[in-house]
Amino acid sequence: MTTTVFLVRHGSHDRLGKVLCGRMDGVSLSEQGRNEAEAVARRLEGEGLSAVYASPLARTLESAEPIAGRCRAPLHVDDDLLEIDFGDWTGKSFEALHADPAWATWNFARSLARPPGGESVPDVQARLTRWLDRVRGRHPDARIAAVTHADVIKALAAHALGFSMDQHDRLDVGPASVSVLAAGDWGVKVLSLNETLR
Repeated sequence: MTTTVFLVRHGSHDRLGKVLCGRMDGVSLSEQGRNEAEAVARRLEGEGLSAVYASPLARTLESAEPIAGRCRAPLHVDDDLLEIDFGDWTGKSFEALHADPAWATWNFARSLARPPGGESVPDVQARLTRWLDRVRGRHPDARIAAVTHADVIKALAAHALGFSMDQHDRLDVGPASVSVLAAGDWGVKVLSLNETLR
């Protein structure tokens, strides 16, 4: 039995590309992001979703609600879909981060580095694997959506493809994009990546 997972990155917000929001509270979708969320909901409406899962952060919930509503699927909030814990870097501008040598290390050696006070990529992949195993058990031979964050989607895709997150910059996961995985007892494979609707 195969479970198909539509991985959705949340829509745009006003800090996008300026601040490393991470797990910051109060980061909501912009008007553009709300329009993007509605477009994704229309895209997924005919997919026969059994459930929609979302990270508990505001921007992911605001992106997930239109999907759940249009697809008439229950919405489940799941901490395993949270953004990477960036620790002390949370809320810092990218301009400030570029001056930090540890930031450069993080971007070139993600398999080994860890944000100060945060979590490592292997930690992230462990919780995502746990989540995927759990939802496969709940939704065998079904189709579900998971609304989460760019680095989370990259980490899961890299795991499925069997390559290191040191090459994370080879994967592009834009706001309100859809990536699709298939998972079964045989393993996980990537069916598509970074489908955008703009």
